[in-house]
Order: sequence, then structure tokens, then C-alpha cells
Amino acid sequence: MLSDCWRHITPSTTPPPIRVSGRLVRMVGLTLEAVGLNVRVGDRCLVERKPGTDIEAEVVGFDQQRIFLMPIEQVDGVQPGARVWPLQGSADVPVGYPLLGRVLDGAGRPLDGKGPLVAAQHGNLQGSVINPLQRDPIRTPIDVGIRAINCMLTVGRGQRIGLFAGSGVGKSMLLGMMTRFTNADIVVVGLIGERGREVKEFIDDILGEEGLRRSVVVASPADDSPLMRLRAAQYCTAVAEYFRDQGLQVLMLMDSLTRYAQAQREIALAVGEPPATKGYPPSVFNKLPKLVERTGNGPAGGGSITAFYTVLSEGDDMQDPIADASRAILDGHIVLSRRLAEEGHYPAIDVEASVSRVMPHIVDTDWLQRAQLLKQLVAHYRQNQDLIAVGAYQKGADPMLDFAIEALPRIKAMLRQRLDEGSTLEESQQQLYELLPKTPARQ
Repeated sequence: MLSDCWRHITPSTTPPPIRVSGRLVRMVGLTLEAVGLNVRVGDRCLVERKPGTDIEAEVVGFDQQRIFLMPIEQVDGVQPGARVWPLQGSADVPVGYPLLGRVLDGAGRPLDGKGPLVAAQHGNLQGSVINPLQRDPIRTPIDVGIRAINCMLTVGRGQRIGLFAGSGVGKSMLLGMMTRFTNADIVVVGLIGERGREVKEFIDDILGEEGLRRSVVVASPADDSPLMRLRAAQYCTAVAEYFRDQGLQVLMLMDSLTRYAQAQREIALAVGEPPATKGYPPSVFNKLPKLVERTGNGPAGGGSITAFYTVLSEGDDMQDPIADASRAILDGHIVLSRRLAEEGHYPAIDVEASVSRVMPHIVDTDWLQRAQLLKQLVAHYRQNQDLIAVGAYQKGADPMLDFAIEALPRIKAMLRQRLDEGSTLEESQQQLYELLPKTPARQ
């Protein structure tokens, strides 16, 4: 009888598990160290700070029983012995059509003051791996609205390409033009590690209302924690993956891949990983291809992510470790020249130093030969520029150089473009054919 009564009053549901908490024992630089936790690398935890203001941190390493945590927010107010609780589940983030026209941080929280996201779906920051043999080959060009790129460095749907430049030569302006003039269905922009002022200016002045309408912007400025900057790059990619899985053609612009690498360097050095190449630990070069390989074409008949990653070349040094590693894992590189920028040539694309590795597969032979001839003319002129400047070159000595001297003003005019001017793929091709009516084989 007593047992029957006990069964009657005992709840039928299983009580929630008791969360076993640990405690903080040390804080060194950016890293928190805790003991008493049974967690794995990549798990999320809550760190006690003040009532109602606990901060999230991620497990980034361990040393025997000590767990290394990297917070995603400022750690002001954290004290010795603070409690640490593990969080259940993965770090899912909002994705989907409600994100269009919105500006979000690396955790998926709105920054634009337009209210919460409604009816958004959720995706995983880490994404999914696509079998390389199931990816659709790159065979179709995509219009990015930039004449110099469309006709000389034609980009294919699903291509990953780097935009290499030093500071102040027009990277952000070029990205903004692409968002306005591309024929992609969706544009996803990641502003990783930029100055807070530049984030606002990019959205208001460069992207504009028209560009924002079909875009999703993920912003993590330079004063965010390195983990937040890292997550912002992953989140930007996760949003692009969602739209690709819906069968859409996505243009993803990430500014910059270098800031992503620097955020990982800060985390790795904070947990004790030894530096290897110019201060960059090995984990940095492991993270780069994992992020880049998530973009590209999906299975045949599906969507695609055409990705542009800006890469900062410190001091205009193209042999910087991140620049060198990026060239090896991307499908081409576009170099912005400070010399051209100082001459007022915009966009300052150095067509000699730039290459699109998929262009031979997506344009016809006639188009490719004209593009190669134009490169040869520009290179030949530059090699003899000093002789021409001092009057040492005599006309008629080199027919190809004569043609380059005569055609150079028209070449420069074709490669220049105003900020408010778009040029379609067909228009770009037509201007190239008008400039060079004969291919090398016919001359």
C-alpha cells in the first residue's frame, strides 16, 4: 500500500541532471584555467561573473586536470574561484532568409537595432564536409560587376579566390562594388577584425541600402575577443552554406582571412602552443584550409559558394606566411598594387601579378588568348618603361612594344572603373574584343 502511494505521488518524468561545476584557479593573459570539469576540446562553458551576467567560454585545451578556456566576451569582473558550468549541446547559430538585410555579430546576435530574428533556422558553426568527388566542377563564369576581373581574371561559380593587398589600396571599396553589381542570388559579407569605424562606413557608404537588401553581414570588430573573431568567420561560412544547400548561387566576401589567422594565433599562443613560422603556430595553417574548403560548389545540380578572401600583405610583402599559405589553398589570387593606387588607377588591380586558375576552363580559347595578349602588352611596356621615359627607345625597333605604347591609354581606360559603375560579363568581354580585335594566332 505504501509503495503504491509512493508510485502515485512520484513524478513520472526523470529529474534534470545536476550540472557539475568546476572553478577557476588561474587567469593568464586571455586564457582562463579551471579544474573539476569533465569536458572536451570545443565544448562550451559558462563562467560566473556577476548575477545574470555570466560569460560564455570555449574549451581550447587542457593540461592533465586543468582545462583552458577562451572567453568570447570581456572578462571584467571575473574573480578567483569563480564557478564554471559546462553547457549542453553544440554552438548552433541562426541561419536562413530572415537574416537578409541584417547585421549580426559572431554569435548571431543582431547589431543593427532592427529587433530579434524571427523564424530563423539554426545551423552548426563547424559545417559539414563535402566529398571532393561529389562536388560539381567549376564550369560556369560568375559576373562580379568588375570589368578588370570579368574580362582578365574571369571567376567561376564555386571558385575560391584571394584578394591580396596592403592597407589603404581599396580592398573594401572593391568588395562593396561586388555586392552591388554581382549577379549572384545572395551575398554574405564577413567583416573580421576590422576597425569599428570601418564596419559602419562599409555598411552605410560602400554596401549601401541596395546592396544590404540581399546581403547578410557578419561583423566582429578588432576589439572583440579572438574567439569571437574566429567564430564570426565560421558563422559567415555557415550562413553561406545554408543558402548553397537551398540551391542558390552565393557570393561570399570575407575581409579578412589574415585577421582570422591572427585570431587563431592569439588563441594558440595563449594556451602554450609554440610559434613556428614568423610567430604563427602550426594550428593556424591547419585552420585555414578547413575554413576555405567549406566553400565552393555543392553536389551536381545544387548551389555554389563563390568566395573572395582578402589577405593583408604586411608592408606589401607578398611572401608573408599567411599570404603564401593562402595562395596555395585558393583557386587564384588578385593583387592590388599600391603603385597603381598612388597613380589614381582604380580599381588598383595588377593584372600581371594576378591569376585565375579556373579561367582556362570557363572561357573559350579566343577570349583566353586576348586576355593573355593584354597581359603581355602591359608587361612588355613595364619592362621597357625606363627606356621610353628617357627617350632611349626608337620607334620601330620592337613592333610589339610599339603596339603596347599605342594601346596603353586604351588599356588603362578599360581596366579603370568608377565606384558607381557596374560592368556585366558580356560588356567586359565586348570591350576586350574591341581593344584587341586580333588574337595572337591571327597577328
